[in-house]
Amino acid sequence: MDNRKKPTAILRMHCPDQPGIIAVITDFITTNRGNIIYLDQYVDRQNGIFYMRVEWELENFMIPAEKIDEYFNTLYARRYELTYRISFSTRRQRMAIFVSKMSHCLYDMLARHMAGEWDVDIPVIISNHPDLAIAGEQFGIPFEHIPVTRDNKEEMEKREFEILDRHKVDFIVLARYMQVLSEDFIRRYPNRIINIHHSFLPAFVGAKPYHQAYERGVKLIGATSHYVTADLDAGPIIEQDVARISHKDTIDELVKKGRDLEKIVLSRAVEKHIQRKILTYNNKTVVFS
Repeated sequence: MDNRKKPTAILRMHCPDQPGIIAVITDFITTNRGNIIYLDQYVDRQNGIFYMRVEWELENFMIPAEKIDEYFNTLYARRYELTYRISFSTRRQRMAIFVSKMSHCLYDMLARHMAGEWDVDIPVIISNHPDLAIAGEQFGIPFEHIPVTRDNKEEMEKREFEILDRHKVDFIVLARYMQVLSEDFIRRYPNRIINIHHSFLPAFVGAKPYHQAYERGVKLIGATSHYVTADLDAGPIIEQDVARISHKDTIDELVKKGRDLEKIVLSRAVEKHIQRKILTYNNKTVVFS
C-alpha cells in the first residue's frame, strides 16, 4: 500500500455570503474529477461574509494545475465576488527567521523543523546581533548578521531584501526580533511576517509587559502571535494562550513561564501558516482547524 501523500490544491476564499456557494465550489471540483479531502467553512453573520478552505487531490483532476487559477477566476471569482488564493501542496514554502539575542523561540522552531514536524524549508537566519550564529552552525543554516540601528535602518533593510530575494523566501518569522520593521519592509510581505508578542494582546502593549503584569498583580499572563502591520503590535491575531500565575511568582518566574508560552504560541501560528489554514479579512483572521 502506497502511503505517500498525493499532490493537492488548496483554495482559501471569502466572499459576500450567498445561497449555494458551497455547492458551486464543490461542483467545480467534483465535475473535474477532483477528490475533496478537506472542507471547512464559516459564516460571519454580523458582516455577511462567507469563508471557506477546501483541499482536493490533483491525481485525476482534469484541469492542469497551472490553469486552475485562470479557470476559477473566469468562471466563479468575478461572478460571486470572490477573494481567493489557490496553493499547491507540492510548492514547499521557504521561511526566514529573524532573531536578536533571545534564543528560546529560535531553537524551538529549529528543533521542530529538524524533527520533520513542518513541511517547510528554512534557508536563512537573519539577526541584528552575532550572538546566535552558533545556532546556524548547529543546524546547518546560513546565518546573516545585519547590524541594524536607528541610523542605518534603510541601508540594512536593503541588504536584508537582497538576502531574502536570493533565498527566495516566502514568509518571515520574527523570533523575538527586537527591531521595528519599516513600512516598506511590511508592504513587501503582506500577511507574510509572523511576530510573537510577549503578552496577551491587546493588554500590556509595548515594552516590559511582564513587569507591567507584575505591577498590576494579574492572575494570568499570555502570549500573542500575529501578522505584522504598520500599526505596532496591532496586526491580525493568529494564536494566543495564557498561563495562570499567583502573587507568589516573581518577575523572573513570570518571564520563564512567559517564554514557554511564547514558544508554543509562535510555533502554533507558524504551523497554521505552513498548512495554509489562515484567512485574513480586514484586521482579523479566520484560522481553520
